[in-house]
Amino acid sequence: MTLPPFVWLILWLILSAPFVYLIGRIDVMTGGRRNLARWLSLLCIGVAWYAFGRVAIAFYGLGDTALVERATWTLGAVTMRFDGLSLLLAALVLTLTTAILLYSGPYIGRGAGAEKHFALLLLLCGVIIGLGSAGDLFNLWLWFEAMAITSYPLVVFYTHDRTSLEAGIKYLVQSSTGSVFILLGIALVLLTTGTLDILEVRAALAGGTVSGLWVLAGILFVIGFGVKIALVPLHTWLPDAHAQAPSGISAILSAVVIEAGLIALLRALSALAGASVTWGALLISFGLFNMVLGNLLALRQKQVKRLLAFSSIAHVGYMILGLGIALYVGTEAGAQAGFFYLVSHGLMEGLAFLAAAALPSGPQHPLAAPA
Repeated sequence: MTLPPFVWLILWLILSAPFVYLIGRIDVMTGGRRNLARWLSLLCIGVAWYAFGRVAIAFYGLGDTALVERATWTLGAVTMRFDGLSLLLAALVLTLTTAILLYSGPYIGRGAGAEKHFALLLLLCGVIIGLGSAGDLFNLWLWFEAMAITSYPLVVFYTHDRTSLEAGIKYLVQSSTGSVFILLGIALVLLTTGTLDILEVRAALAGGTVSGLWVLAGILFVIGFGVKIALVPLHTWLPDAHAQAPSGISAILSAVVIEAGLIALLRALSALAGASVTWGALLISFGLFNMVLGNLLALRQKQVKRLLAFSSIAHVGYMILGLGIALYVGTEAGAQAGFFYLVSHGLMEGLAFLAAAALPSGPQHPLAAPA
């Protein structure tokens, strides 16, 4: 069976993570001081960049015709589609993961649990690219759940710290609650259309009158994905998780995980395009709330990472506002502005969190955490 290049990219990142952990664990148990997990993770991300180059070439149809693969892959009821939004998210997560892996070497050191840190970063990177390529709603939910499960051990990396455990529990409970809302929305879509493929759902609902079930499903999607995006008032997990996690994990949570949740929400709402004006008005409202509350709460923060966390909430508002205007007015300029802000926020906020640990006023954790 011939797989498209983007599927190979996802599989490589997901399957390489266990090997990085096992080899790193063996290195630690045998008393090795070579930090093999870090070097292997850098090697794996280098191969992933090569695979991403092939994906980009295939996507734009350049080079040898044998390299140009279909952008859609189906296995039974599972559908994966790679488009421009998938390419954007993949480039962002690979860039930030590479920076975090380079940064985490001296920050995490050779302390207990370092091999887990590097392996989970690779796994999270692959899961996020898979989420950006999901072509049906249930598959989208599965990738979304995998992202939450993978990021949870990273949030509670400092298991000796009670505040880290508290932040992790809050993150887990709220993420699980949001997932239930998403699943209920998916059930309503299946009940209405008889299919979960995003393109087929959109075609089935095109031209029809706006149904109350559609609107209810969309509201459930906004609430469920809104937890991960940190829409106000669903944002309460984010400041604690960002403040207590290692700086590299705070960077990927703010710069990529939030954006991945936003893209997942757009995928889900795009299937219900018949009520785009309704979703546009709803997103504009959430955007305004996030902008105002995020900036106001950031003003009173004394800890650097908590300040950046509330700043992320405000930045999400700017992204949501642009995308909401695009849906409400029907103009591409709003969507272009929203996606441009998504990339600029991802790079800026991610690097800001990496720099925060170098500040004397920033949160200082021991470099070695007990397993």
